[in-house]
Parts: sequence; C-alpha cells; structure tokens
Amino acid sequence: MRDNIAFLELKFGNIYGGYANFFAISDISLLIFDPSTNRIFIESLAINADVDVVWVNSKVNELGHTIGRSKQVINLRTRRKKPFKEEFALDEDSLNFAFNRIRPTRRFIKSFFMKNFRKYNIRNIVTFDGKRDIFLCEKSGVIFRGMRVYDLQKALNKEFNYLFSLNKLGVATNIRYDQGDGNLKSNNLKYWIHPIAARQLRPRSAAWDAARMFMVYQEFNDHNGDFTMKSALLVNQIQAMKDAEAEEAAAQAALAPPVEEAAPVEEKAVTPPVGTDDAVVPATEEAVAAAAAADAKAAATEEAVTATTKTTEDKPSE
Repeated sequence: MRDNIAFLELKFGNIYGGYANFFAISDISLLIFDPSTNRIFIESLAINADVDVVWVNSKVNELGHTIGRSKQVINLRTRRKKPFKEEFALDEDSLNFAFNRIRPTRRFIKSFFMKNFRKYNIRNIVTFDGKRDIFLCEKSGVIFRGMRVYDLQKALNKEFNYLFSLNKLGVATNIRYDQGDGNLKSNNLKYWIHPIAARQLRPRSAAWDAARMFMVYQEFNDHNGDFTMKSALLVNQIQAMKDAEAEEAAAQAALAPPVEEAAPVEEKAVTPPVGTDDAVVPATEEAVAAAAAADAKAAATEEAVTATTKTTEDKPSE
C-alpha cells in the first residue's frame, strides 16, 4: 500500500496595526491524494478568533503574471473586510490583547493536523514555497518528525531555473473545476471531486490553492514533456508582453514634447569709478543699487562744495 500524499496550503497575515513579521494563521487546507485509488479528500480549518489580520492579494493578468498587490483587512471571526490604512497602529495593550486571542487557536491547529495525519496515514507532504507554512505550523505545536516534506516550487526552480508562481503554473496547465461533471481538470488530467469537498474550492481559498498545487505536481511528474513545453511557452509569452510594454513606453517618451530650459538672465555691467584699475564685472541688483547710491552721494557733495564757494565769493571784505 502506497502512502497518501497531503498537499498543504496556509493562509495567514500579520495582525492589523501590529508587527509586520508576526503572522497569524487564518485558514489551513490539506488535500489528500490516495495514489492506489486516485481518490481525493479535502480537509480544511478556518481559525475563528476575533482578530483583524492583513491579507496581501496578488493582482494578475490573463497570463498569471503579477501586475500589482493589494492589502485587505479581515476579521477572522466575522470574515468581514475593511480597507487597509498604512498609518494605523495598535498601542501595546491592544496588541497584547490580540495576541491573547490568537494563542488558544494553537491547540486547534495542532489537533487538526494530528487527527488527519492518523486518519489518512500521511507520510508525504507537498508545499509550494512552504518554508514559512511549516514554520508557522510548528509554532502551533505540529510535529512533522518522520514526514517527507517536498517543496514543489523549489523543485521546479531547480528543473527550469525559473521561479514560477502558482498563478502562472495554473495558466500553463489550464487548471479548472468543471461543476457540470464534478471533475478537477488540467491539460492532461482529470479527477472527480466529491460535491461536499468541491464546495471548498473557492477562488483565493486555501483549498483551491492546494488543488492547483496538486494538479501542477501531477502534470510535472506524469506528463513532464507537455508540462515543460506549455510552461516554456507561457514564459515566452510573458517576456514578449514585457518587451512590448517597454517598446510602448519608449515610444511614448519619444513623442513627449522636449522640456524647454529657462532662458539665462541677462547680466548688466557696472563700470568702476574713474581712476581705478578694476575690470568690468557682471552686476547683481544689489551692486547696481549700491552704485546708484554712490553716484547720488557724489553729486550731492559736489553741489554743496559749489554752493560754499559761491557764498565766499559774494561776501564783502571788511
């Protein structure tokens, strides 16, 4: 009997207004695949704590390429969402209160894993860039001793020397769930999902990401040739899109009117007083004003001397 494989996906975020590097788990999903029967089971856990956490969501285009990110605040108990404000911060007492509300959830997380490890005889765990996922689970008391943990993103990076995202791989392998026949499908594979389990396959959910991870894993291992070709084609399309955007930006820059430089301010020259050897120098407004004042003072002095001389000449001698 072959051991079942569990595909682990976590959703987590930091406490709103708290430390950026302290993460709280919000959702956990384990997709369990039985290779002997091709049956799929999905087990999920939603954390129910009255705490606001920040989710970071990627915005992608039709090729799965990330074109932006957005932040959203969600309350784990009510699941109500509200806008994210960068400047919002909790005081120390409020932050400690939020920590105390999260702490009891650790035993539920540990119980969830231990129960499903025994129930499904899990010995192999697949993650996608799951180093932090494993770390957060271990902080809650989950023991992975004796488990084989396989990082799918790391294996793909080693194979293709390209860091794929799950969104890109989902496009390359054409992963979708067909509600008509109840099958989870990709380019070369399809697996029937029980209707109860299928209810968990909502966009952006942990269960949906675990399902996409499972299909990528199967395509990579069972249909490697086609997987390699479709992935390379997608990478080429993304690069062509980037090149076209760069050319368009360059064309727009070339069509933009040139920026005119300000005309230089005309400089005025002030001639030094007669009898000096100073060169003619450019004058500032202060220099021009000082020269005018000096000329006025000299003229006044000359008039005063002339008036004194005239008075002396007109005075009769004794």
